[in-house]
Amino acid sequence: MAGKQLSKELSFPDNHQAGVLYGELNKNLHLVEQNIGVTIHVRGNGVHISGLGHEVDLTADLLEQFYNLLSKGFKLYSSDFAFGLRVLEATPKARLDKIFLDKVYITAQNRVISPKTQNQKFYIDAIRNNDIVFGIGPAGTGKTYLAVAMAVSALVSGQAKSIILTRPAVEAGEKLGFLPGDLAQKVNPYLRPLHDALSDMLGPERSADLIEQGVIEIAPLAFMRGRTLSDAFIILDEAQNTTREQMKMFLTRIGFDSSAVITGDVTQVDLPRSEQSGLLHAKNLLHGIPGIAFCNFSRQDVVRHPLVQKIIAAYEKSGNKHGSITKLNNPRNK
Repeated sequence: MAGKQLSKELSFPDNHQAGVLYGELNKNLHLVEQNIGVTIHVRGNGVHISGLGHEVDLTADLLEQFYNLLSKGFKLYSSDFAFGLRVLEATPKARLDKIFLDKVYITAQNRVISPKTQNQKFYIDAIRNNDIVFGIGPAGTGKTYLAVAMAVSALVSGQAKSIILTRPAVEAGEKLGFLPGDLAQKVNPYLRPLHDALSDMLGPERSADLIEQGVIEIAPLAFMRGRTLSDAFIILDEAQNTTREQMKMFLTRIGFDSSAVITGDVTQVDLPRSEQSGLLHAKNLLHGIPGIAFCNFSRQDVVRHPLVQKIIAAYEKSGNKHGSITKLNNPRNK
């Protein structure tokens, strides 16, 4: 039985903001039509929405909230409609301005970095309010990128005197010994994503200058042993590839006036089968300790190409069928 067809009229008083909301040649409205299944007709500075009742209400709420964001100075991109729709589908009473207007950092290209999902907002707030935060979830959910943005913001505002970015250099099907160069050159490919994130936020020249001055340090996890890291914002990326001993070593490096963010994807562990992921062990061991927060992301938080979300879902479905992501979602620990 088909649902009841309804229609709704919306009016947007500011013609310029209405034009930005609609997009060039009504591109944004067409995206909404395709994603929700409604029909939208533009009538001057207003729109007529028709379709199933709940879909019409969802569309109206989405457009009204984005118009409200525009009136508050929000720079709207077409991709934001997909993010906003995802939030409202999951939580119909959600307020998008509470998420989208949370400016984490403004990049060298004058692009505002802000959360795009409720979990990302929770993650940002957790980093602000805790000394140690774990961000756990699949690729493309913004775990590392937002952590780097928070680190740069802390550095620029004087909350941190340095940034330390580290990753375990774990062989993922390739042997380090066969790579050319000395140790630093061998591990550099593992650290490239962190360099890219910094370059995007600070610009290549300023990023390189701060690294040369030692204000920003990017190094393999093994280089952290024996150190005390104070007055720093520290990020451990790809933490699913730490052993239990390495995770303990890292967590006990944290000194006074420092914050640490640990990110990882427990479905992509590259450790030998006999090794338990230090990330999984820490998740079970440290849960509930005041000052330590755990943020869990899902494929609904993916902010890359729309196909990435579908790819993750396909792998999750395949993994469940074959039992490869049971037992703490770790394919290596059986």
